[in-house]
Amino acid sequence: MGGVTRRLFLAGLGSAVAAPRIAKSATNPDFDVIIIGAGAAGIAAARRLARSGKSFAVFEASDRLGGRCFTDTRTFGHPYDQGAYSLHETNSFPVAELAAKAGLEVHKTPALTQFRTRMKHKSDAKFRSAREYETEEFYVNLARCDREILKASLLDADISCAQAIPKDIGGWRSTMDFMLGQFAFGSDLTDMSVKEYVSSNRPEQSVRIRQGIGTLFGRLAHKSPIQFFSPVSRIEWGSQAVAVETRGQRMTAHAVIITASTGVLASNKINFTPSLPVKYAEAINKLKLGSCDRVAIELADNQLGLPMDELLFEKAADRLTAAGHTNFMGSRLCYVQLGGKPCAELADEGEAAQTKFAVDWLVDQFGSGIRKSIKRTHATRWNKQPWTLGAFSSASPGGRAARKVLSQPLSDRIWFAGEAVHESLWGTVAGAWETGERAANDVLAYRLSPQGEFAYARSK
Repeated sequence: MGGVTRRLFLAGLGSAVAAPRIAKSATNPDFDVIIIGAGAAGIAAARRLARSGKSFAVFEASDRLGGRCFTDTRTFGHPYDQGAYSLHETNSFPVAELAAKAGLEVHKTPALTQFRTRMKHKSDAKFRSAREYETEEFYVNLARCDREILKASLLDADISCAQAIPKDIGGWRSTMDFMLGQFAFGSDLTDMSVKEYVSSNRPEQSVRIRQGIGTLFGRLAHKSPIQFFSPVSRIEWGSQAVAVETRGQRMTAHAVIITASTGVLASNKINFTPSLPVKYAEAINKLKLGSCDRVAIELADNQLGLPMDELLFEKAADRLTAAGHTNFMGSRLCYVQLGGKPCAELADEGEAAQTKFAVDWLVDQFGSGIRKSIKRTHATRWNKQPWTLGAFSSASPGGRAARKVLSQPLSDRIWFAGEAVHESLWGTVAGAWETGERAANDVLAYRLSPQGEFAYARSK
């Protein structure tokens, strides 16, 4: 990850974390705020608190920042985003402006209408482009499914998206399941609430960072007091000050902002004393992380014969299918994108099984000559990352309100932030960023007075 080193951050953190202050009390804690997690939400919160002049520290369980925004520069010798690879721009998250200030190059993604629809029917001997009527069928069925999910969301009962989509779409069922659920949200439509689906409000325009999204966050986090290899094992929130335990140390703060994924929170890696109230624990369990992985395949040349950033998919005959991003940002990388339960099952088998499927999928599309052109490969396995445990959150039927629950502070001492907390931009980096910034603003406004003292009563 360019521009950021662990040594730099540890040095920036200084002795405040390495040697706790002697005076520890509810009125004189070690920090004003402790942030748990150095992903997008944690970095956004840190930047806001830095502008306020309040004291704070960021504890990160892993050896790097960025969370699910990770740019790997070693595997292929150039930037390769293993997690998020495009960003939605919002007023609170002006990507182009932030990237420009960081000295990075923005690459705008093509609109969906610029993608060529290409499919391979299992009955065909070779991959072929979709015929005009097939392309029309695809978009018609996509629109029908979307419309029926919207209609179902207006009813009182919250059912799954799979129950809502039309029953008469014939051989398009697996493709619709993949495109609307597994590919778009990392979740199977059987596990996804119709009310959750329609709440998604992704901005149409998204951008990519040529040097990598992880590189951007590394520069945005420059000089933030982050301590790596510091998994938080316990949070005590029953008294006026909150106590946090990490690596055998006990730190206190007026407030704590938790940006750990719902996968990590549900795994009980962080123990709460007292235990979390039932409504918070239930909300976390209702926002399970889906599965979204990619196999990156580096080709020696443009064997696929396609232009930059082409999106490929097939008219799938079964539940195990994929999408392909070819010549990613002009490189020789092809991403084979997987999602949902089939993705999780392949990840359970290991990287070799993921890679075999991805290569076979490409061979099915373009012929066996592709094998000779493959130089290097890499498969992500986000479900197996110990401090992530999945891709991004999705509410099951009946679980839509869980996001609102997590957006509320716990006893005016603990705030939750991250993509799972955002009610319309869930599953996005922009959503994580906005909730991190919002949590920091709330802490400053409702927990700490302008004079740096407690504000016991909230005004909202």
